[in-house]
Amino acid sequence: MNIEKYILAAITTNSAKVAQGTGVFYCENQKEMEHVSANLEAILDGIAHQISKDIYIIVKH
Repeated sequence: MNIEKYILAAITTNSAKVAQGTGVFYCENQKEMEHVSANLEAILDGIAHQISKDIYIIVKH
C-alpha cells in the first residue's frame, strides 16, 4: 500500500476541535494561525487548506 495523500499538520486557535495524531500547532489568534500555516506550508512542502475559521491543515498531495 502506498499512501499518497496525508495530513502533515493541523493549526488551530481552538484546541477542542483538533484531535491528536498529527502535529498540532496552537495559536493565540487568526493572524498568528495564518502566519504559522503559511510558514509550515513552505517548510513541509505541502498545501494549506482552511477547514473552518479556526482550523487550517497542511496536506501533502
